[in-house]
Amino acid sequence: MKNDNDILSKIDRRSGMTVPEGYFDDFASRMMEQLPEHPSIGSGTATSDKPSLWFRIRPYVYMAAMFAGIWCMLNIFKVIGSNSTDLTVDNNPVVARALSNDSFVDEYYLYDLDDNEILEDMYDMGLSPDEITDTTYENSSSSI
Repeated sequence: MKNDNDILSKIDRRSGMTVPEGYFDDFASRMMEQLPEHPSIGSGTATSDKPSLWFRIRPYVYMAAMFAGIWCMLNIFKVIGSNSTDLTVDNNPVVARALSNDSFVDEYYLYDLDDNEILEDMYDMGLSPDEITDTTYENSSSSI
């Protein structure tokens, strides 16, 4: 038995999509006959409609908007990139007012001590660990 590997020879090459002979010979003339007539072409005179004002200035408006957008974008990048925050007392009234308040300076600026420094000072004053009671844990456990 002969094994035929050519699959295209087994099937018909015609796909069913055929056109009659000479169909495309006069296709353009037949298509023009079937289309409706355009008013400017059918009358023989071309109409000279002037473009509107918006149609004429539209490209310039678009270009101006584009340049304005680029300018705004560059200014935003300039503001974001600059680190010109001036926190000196002379130019910042909030900092000047805070530093003129003695209680603010005493609580937040001068007495910035950590727990180890406080304990060392207490030991230097002669307090023993037995005399020191931790009231913060007692108060926090009772409030919970």
